[in-house]
Amino acid sequence: MGTALLLIDVINDFFDPAGRNYHPSYEAILANIRRVLSAARRSGTLVIHCMEGHRPGVDFEHRKLPVHCIVGEHDAEPAQGIEILDGEVVVRKRRYSAFFGTDLDLVLRERGMERLLVAGVKSHVCIRATIQDAFGYGYEALLVRECTGSNRPHLHEASMEDIERYMGRVISLTEALSLLGEA
Repeated sequence: MGTALLLIDVINDFFDPAGRNYHPSYEAILANIRRVLSAARRSGTLVIHCMEGHRPGVDFEHRKLPVHCIVGEHDAEPAQGIEILDGEVVVRKRRYSAFFGTDLDLVLRERGMERLLVAGVKSHVCIRATIQDAFGYGYEALLVRECTGSNRPHLHEASMEDIERYMGRVISLTEALSLLGEA
């Protein structure tokens, strides 16, 4: 079974203290994401960077939220320590789910991926939407608990429960590292 690591919105907007959507709890999450990313790279696991990348003046999402993460701006670029390496895939998303309106499903199927390790933010918005769509497309989605979070703790916990109950599994950092061949 092929496994891919999906990094959801591991970008400056959330992880740089100057970002509009930064939250102090994301510091520990970023450190854990770096650990999983390093293990994935060592094991040869496919890494997919699913990053918000909006177009000014046309994005429907901006009817609901302030303008953010415009392609080419600092906030839409990878967070420090999450540089994109050759052979890694970038999926720019304009909606919450990394599947909606992107070629993510096609990329995964072309490479024989069936299991998705998921890390990033926000658990109650983009993470949840992506995992729900992954379930709908027939993927096994494994969300790494220590590698995700939200600025809304009550919504984070509700999302963890719903993901575990209805859409996938919530696993520990230790389990994720083990799946990637780390002792």
